[in-house]
Amino acid sequence: MYKLYGSPGSGSASVEAALAEVGAHYSVTRVNTGEGKHLTEDYRAINPRQQVPALELPDGTVMAEGSAMMQHLADAFPESRLAPLPGSSARAQHDRWLIFMAVNMYEGELRKAYPGRYSSDPEGAQAVQASADAYVKRHYEILEQTIGTGPYLFGDAMTMADIYLWMLASWMDQEWLANHCPNVFRLASVVRARPRLQTIHEAHFG
Repeated sequence: MYKLYGSPGSGSASVEAALAEVGAHYSVTRVNTGEGKHLTEDYRAINPRQQVPALELPDGTVMAEGSAMMQHLADAFPESRLAPLPGSSARAQHDRWLIFMAVNMYEGELRKAYPGRYSSDPEGAQAVQASADAYVKRHYEILEQTIGTGPYLFGDAMTMADIYLWMLASWMDQEWLANHCPNVFRLASVVRARPRLQTIHEAHFG
């Protein structure tokens, strides 16, 4: 049994979707970040960075970093075929774009949502937010150019990278996304419509 620590609308959405898609037995423990539940000492013992998500594996060990969890689940459930074989050129490309999204787009979204954390100047938050918005959009436009006829990032088969992109796209202004990155918008819509993800999407994004 896997235990996912997460909060609605947070980065735990992609991991919850991944757990559902691979067919894992799992439970979800809600850590409401809006109420500061991730900042308690009890949660610090689970994840020293006091961030969600965190994932307890069946052997009782705990890992953090959502993109790493998704790579782990792909390898732990190879029959799901949610990532190419480790060591292959295809896997290298999959991991490249998954990490591209994690370290650029996700990180930029944090700066958009919490600009005050990124400046010691109380007057600097607005500038941080504006810069982050432009930064995130630039990386969406880069990713837009890599998506072909799809329906997924690498053709006919959905991967963990597609699930991660669905989550990120759900945080974006949908009108901007449809107008500027129609391939990304279409891909996210296809992922959202998958039977195992519909309920998760509603729970996290309404």
